[in-house]
Amino acid sequence: MSDHAFAVLRLLSAGGFQSGEGMAQQLSCSRTLVWQAVHAIEQDFGLTVFSVRGRGYQLAQPFDWLDVAQIRAGLSDAAGDSLTLALVERTDSTNTQLMTRAAAGAPQGLLLAAEAQSAGRGRLGRRWQMKLGAGLTFSLLWRFERGLAALAGLSLAVGVAMVRALRKLGAPVMLKWPNDVLLDGKKLAGTLIELSGDAQGPAAVVIGIGLNVADPGEVDQPVACLADAGLQLSRNTVLAVLLNELQQVLVEFERGGFAVLRDEWSSYAAHHQAPVRLSFSHHAPVDGVALGVDDSGALRVQTPSGEQLFHVGEVSLRPRP
Repeated sequence: MSDHAFAVLRLLSAGGFQSGEGMAQQLSCSRTLVWQAVHAIEQDFGLTVFSVRGRGYQLAQPFDWLDVAQIRAGLSDAAGDSLTLALVERTDSTNTQLMTRAAAGAPQGLLLAAEAQSAGRGRLGRRWQMKLGAGLTFSLLWRFERGLAALAGLSLAVGVAMVRALRKLGAPVMLKWPNDVLLDGKKLAGTLIELSGDAQGPAAVVIGIGLNVADPGEVDQPVACLADAGLQLSRNTVLAVLLNELQQVLVEFERGGFAVLRDEWSSYAAHHQAPVRLSFSHHAPVDGVALGVDDSGALRVQTPSGEQLFHVGEVSLRPRP
């Protein structure tokens, strides 16, 4: 999408009708460029723009843009002191960008949030899709002195932070091992953890999060959004609350690992003591009953051959009838 299209979209997202001539004057461009920008908004992002002769253009569903000042206003003192916020209109992947910056020595606490991603991804290489303005896609860089092996369970710890934040906002969410946040059994949010460093430390971790605030549009799996829980919230408010809890949980994890968060995670588990099926990339699925997790975040499952542990990797969990 062109820079003109984003500029026109910012004018339209305020709501109400905007005349093509007026927008052209504000942007110092031709009305033809405005028309082309509106066409790009509809084609590239699937947003509906009403066009009425004599009145101009109106975005069918206005939204608020991410804003550093508004986000910072909602941060706790600890989070405000720990985090550096960076916002971009578009990128390939916030995780990819932060991994590159981490390798170049970027500081702990750097947050990168994007309005749009062209190559957003989730766990197991799945694509993360979201309509512009409908949710949050962001990544956070955190550095640990401990080695990679000591970071087992970090994705589950992040899930604890997500639940704390979303329940504070009024969403009755649950967790699905290892990294999904569910609302009414449907995926509301997911995380992608990427690590670099040495086995003995130090290590750099990029925590990527995607969360649906409003209807994300057509996606390839059952999903939920905060609006489904009756919550009409500014994305800036939601992001600030998430960052407050993330900062706190990362401090807790750094001090005591996942073990100090294990019981809390289990209290949020959607499939605790329930029949589940584990699917793998290269061998047959395993059926059993989910018993919870151990101190490393591995899933404990009672199978016909006895209790087994399953670690985060090429495995997916689904409820079994």
